[in-house]
Amino acid sequence: MIHQYKLGGYNIVLDIASGSVHAVDDVAYDIIAMFENNDRESVIKAISEKYAGRDDVSLDDINECYDDITLLKNESRLFQEDTFEPMAGELKAKTAGVVKALCLHIAHTCNLNCEYCFASQGKYHGERAVMSFEVGKRALDFLIENSGSRRNLEVDFFGGEPLMNFDVVKQLVEYARSIEKKFNKNFRFTLTTNGVLIDDDVIDFANREMSNVVLSLDGRKEIHDRYRVDYAGNGSWEKIVPKFQKLVEARENKNYYMRGTFTHANPDFLEDIKTMLDLGFTELSMEPVVCSEGDPSELTKEDLPIVLEQYEKLAELMIQRDKEGRPFTFYHYMIDLAGGPCIYKRISGCGSGTEYMAVTPWGDLYPCHQFVGEEKFKLGDIWNGVNNTQIQDEFMSCNVYAREECRDCWAKLYCSGGCAANAYHATGSVKGVYKYGCELFKKRMECAIMVAVARSLGYEE
Repeated sequence: MIHQYKLGGYNIVLDIASGSVHAVDDVAYDIIAMFENNDRESVIKAISEKYAGRDDVSLDDINECYDDITLLKNESRLFQEDTFEPMAGELKAKTAGVVKALCLHIAHTCNLNCEYCFASQGKYHGERAVMSFEVGKRALDFLIENSGSRRNLEVDFFGGEPLMNFDVVKQLVEYARSIEKKFNKNFRFTLTTNGVLIDDDVIDFANREMSNVVLSLDGRKEIHDRYRVDYAGNGSWEKIVPKFQKLVEARENKNYYMRGTFTHANPDFLEDIKTMLDLGFTELSMEPVVCSEGDPSELTKEDLPIVLEQYEKLAELMIQRDKEGRPFTFYHYMIDLAGGPCIYKRISGCGSGTEYMAVTPWGDLYPCHQFVGEEKFKLGDIWNGVNNTQIQDEFMSCNVYAREECRDCWAKLYCSGGCAANAYHATGSVKGVYKYGCELFKKRMECAIMVAVARSLGYEE
């Protein structure tokens, strides 16, 4: 399968099965578009007529270009057949029962009252609660017991607001460090916080123990304070920004993400990214809102062309700042064209419910944080393990070939079938397709690849 598009002044051709990315001139771009469904004579004739009168395009040039494309096909770098379907599910089958990561819901409570919160202001459709040290300790033991020979383990401290239970966070990290050598494990911790409770103790601890810190900021003050308010209705922007700046400076501006959410209120989210950059932050993520249909913050079909244009303008801004020596990272544009995930990982999809699980304050297991509170998705608990094998089997069978709509999609080996939670909340099935999200993802990939091409070519004009 071939995907062709023009963006940023580049003609880009993707060979989906091989993973090859080609930046080509106009003639090659047009020949590739005709190559599979026309014979050589017809292609040469059509291209010659199109470029008649162009001094820089001769018949010899066209024939030579056709030969080059034929060579790329013979080398399996263009028009390669997708033969991966028989391999779908093999990776999950090989790693069945091996858990590599837990999302610890250290606090089902929050000191903010964000209107768009998918977790119902941190309560996850239930009662407010915090995780005890005993439950967290057992969760870490469960992870070690079920991690097989895997050495590197990941633990996310999540909420609600995890700093509302910071003492337990510290105790659990101390416990994990005390046992990792005994079991030949290495823990990598992440903390996600809204920033309200950040102080010097939090900064020192996070910079010592957290491999990554995710900081919630929606960008412009008026946008952030529209949704991210306390229970008195007061915005949090002025309170948290100085704390974030202090933490990031202490981390030497690395190993963190400034994570924002854009909604119907700000489909022009590039302005929020620019605000983050002006504040000194350079490791950025801006996510589309996850909410129920009809919610006032829901992105609409009228928002879609605005959002797609924002992604393109964001790519242009990244290239501009690269040239100025002021680069920044955008999470969704991080792509490794030379390496990246192996094909087994690309076709097997998200590891939620299999190698990754969320743990509630009382020790229940769910496929991921976005399923917590949905009782039918409860997998089991950290004492008895997974007993809802029917649900786990459903997640085991999720892959890019399990969704008919994905089979002919050029982006399938980049998205790996997409987010099961988004699919479920949009369609009622974890094997459904969240079509709005697909449009956003495909545009992000086109932009990310264009930026990677520009960087690899050294921004040739």
